[in-house]
Order: sequence, then C-alpha cells, then structure tokens
Amino acid sequence: MSDLGITFLLIATLFVILGSGVWVGLTLSGVAWIGMQLFSSRPAGDAMAVTIWGSSSSWTLTALPLFVWMGEILFRTRLSQDMFRGLAPWMQSLPGRLLHVNVVGCTIFAAVSGSSAATCATIGKMGLPELARRGYPDGISIGSLAGAGTLGLLIPPSIIMIVYGVSAEVSIAQLFVAGVLPGLMLGLLFSGYLAFWALRHPDQVPPADPPMSLGHKLRESRYLIPVVLLIGAVLGSIYAGIATATEAAALGVLGALAISAAQGSLNWPTFRDSLLGGVRLYCMIALILAGAAFLTLAMGYIGLPRHLAEWIATLGLSQWQLLLALMLFYIVLGCFLDGISMVVLTMGVILPTIQKAGIDPLWFGIFVVLVVEMAQITPPVGFNLFVLQGMTGREIGWIAKVTLPFFLLMIVAVALIYLFPQIVTFLPQQMRN
Repeated sequence: MSDLGITFLLIATLFVILGSGVWVGLTLSGVAWIGMQLFSSRPAGDAMAVTIWGSSSSWTLTALPLFVWMGEILFRTRLSQDMFRGLAPWMQSLPGRLLHVNVVGCTIFAAVSGSSAATCATIGKMGLPELARRGYPDGISIGSLAGAGTLGLLIPPSIIMIVYGVSAEVSIAQLFVAGVLPGLMLGLLFSGYLAFWALRHPDQVPPADPPMSLGHKLRESRYLIPVVLLIGAVLGSIYAGIATATEAAALGVLGALAISAAQGSLNWPTFRDSLLGGVRLYCMIALILAGAAFLTLAMGYIGLPRHLAEWIATLGLSQWQLLLALMLFYIVLGCFLDGISMVVLTMGVILPTIQKAGIDPLWFGIFVVLVVEMAQITPPVGFNLFVLQGMTGREIGWIAKVTLPFFLLMIVAVALIYLFPQIVTFLPQQMRN
C-alpha cells in the first residue's frame, strides 16, 4: 500500500474509533498498534510497553501534575473575588470600565492556573454575575471572557506548553519565558478592542462608580498581594535560573496551600477535592501523552513523518505559506479535538516539517499555543465555549458569534509574532545570557 493509502487508512481508523466514544489516549494507542502490526516489522506489543513506560516516567513531565494541582487549590480559594475587588477601582477611568477586569483578571489568574478552562470558569463565576448586575451587555461580557480565558494557555505556567515541551523536546523553562510577552500583547489587544467597542457604543456602558481617592484605591489593591507574590515566586524563580520548571511547580503548590490557609479555605474537604481533581485531570493528560508517544513511534517506523515532510518540501511553500497552512489545519482540527490531543497527535509529523523549513522549535511552540487558543473558541468542541454554555445557559452558536472579534484578534497576534519574532525570542535570549 502507498504512503498516502496508509495515511488515509490510519486517519479513518482514528476518527472511527474516536466517533465510537473511546477515550482519546486509548484511541491513539489502538491506531498506533494497528499501524505497527500491519505496516512494520517490529513487534507492536513490545514497542507499546517500552514507549508507554518511557513517556509516563519522564522527569520533565513531573511539572505537569504539580501545576494542575496548584490551579485546583486556587480554584477553591477566594482568589478570584479578591482579584475583582483589587482591580475594579483602577478600571473605572478606562473606556469600557469593568469589562477590562475580565481581561486583566484572566491574565493574572492564567499566571497561577495554567489551564484555559479553569481560568475561564473561575473568572467567569465571579465576573459575569457582577457585570450583569451593573448593567453591562451579555454579548461583550461573555465574548471578552471567552477570548481572555484562552490566556490560560499562553501566560506561563501553561499546561499545553509543558505538553509541547515534552513532545518536541524543547526546554519548558524557555517556553514559559517565551510566552510572557506574547501573552501580555494578546491581553493588550483584547483590552484595546474593548476600549474601541466602548467608544463606539457609549450608550451601552453603565456609568462609572463614585470616584475613589488614591488612598482608597491603594487599600483595595492589597487584595492583589497574594496572587502577585505567587506569580513572582513561580516565574521569578524560573527567569532568575534559581529553579527548573518542576521545582517552580512545587514552589507554586506550596504557595497555593499557603494562600488557601491564609484565606481560611484550607480544610480537609477542599484539600481532598483539589488533590482528586488534579489527579483526574493529570491522568487524562498522561494517558493521551502515552498514546501519542506510541503513535509517534509507530509513525516513525512506518516512515510517514519523513515522507510527509519530503512531500511538503516538494510543494515549495515559503515559511509564511507553511505557517498559514498549519494555522488553518489546527483551527479545523480544533473542531474535533481538545488542545492537548491536537498537540501530541500532530507533533511527530509536524516537527520534521518545520525543522526542514528552518523554523525555530521554540518560536513554533508559541505559534502552536496561539493557534490552539483559537481552537478553544472554535465550535463545536471549543472547551471555553462549553464552559461558558454551562455557566450561562446560552447556545454554543451565540457564544461563538460574540467571541468572533477575539478570535480575529488572535489571528492578528499570530501575524505580529511572525513579523516580529523578537516578541517571542527576546526574553529567552536574555535568560540564556
């Protein structure tokens, strides 16, 4: 059978098994086993055992469950309410006023969560009722939250960056640092659009609260101190070279437990629930990573990545054409798979291609995260859309519609990091020096 025929057979098998409701991790392992059994000479069972054990026992992967647990602990504290209280007084003078709390709150919480869905749910649970009570339109409130919630993937520490770093063998600490400026840039793009919207629709923006003195604003800002200290400890230890990503994750867990204890929310039920929640989420991710590692090995034995890379090379695509094709590919794939599955499923095939095109794997990691962010708000399987549908009871189609401007701003962000790659590479270069 030709390479093209093998590729179509495996893709068809993948979607048939996924469509039958089998877990993604088991599906990837099953397709890999079928591919090796039919189209390679290596025993599939032996390869499966060695690969799954090797991927599951990776020391680099240790950071992942720790960051997941840190996010689960903070999800059960008053952190989001305190952030709203500390940020709101400073937003009153901006066009759009408290709508910016969605963006700034998501940016801050993303830096201690690592999860897009957790960021969206936590800030939404606190912010949406408050914005509705004050008279802000549902469309712009929910749309801005859906868009800003995706910052949980880009602002470090990010779960998807750890997954990419493990899959592509790129330094996770370098990825974390590389995500800082693009994340802030995307947050500024979102806030800029909110200001533009508010200036165009001044009648839909509720009046400002009574003015506060500078002293009062500063007193309210004290509620931001715990989260700022935690962000400084986690990211500062990585940037200063004091700690690896795994050690910083452990520091983050200790900091999250300290914040929870200081707020009085650390008790046995919350500790148990956070631990169980973290274990459940990590086990799902680990199963997907193990299945994807086996699929990558199987693809290598069959020779598909090499042949695909050679085929793409014959097309004569320039770098920007290749990246445009990959962006469209990931956006379409996001209609069917979650972000982690997208990354681990495609890296074995895509990495040889981008390396042959001379694209920096570190820069490409941030590109992938940005494109996966778009998939978080792409119907019908955008995770953030599901989170907001459950919180608001609105139709997925309506939520996708009000989120469209923020989706387009992500495309602008991709264009900016392509035109100015220093946005991604500047801080990692400083870190190396």
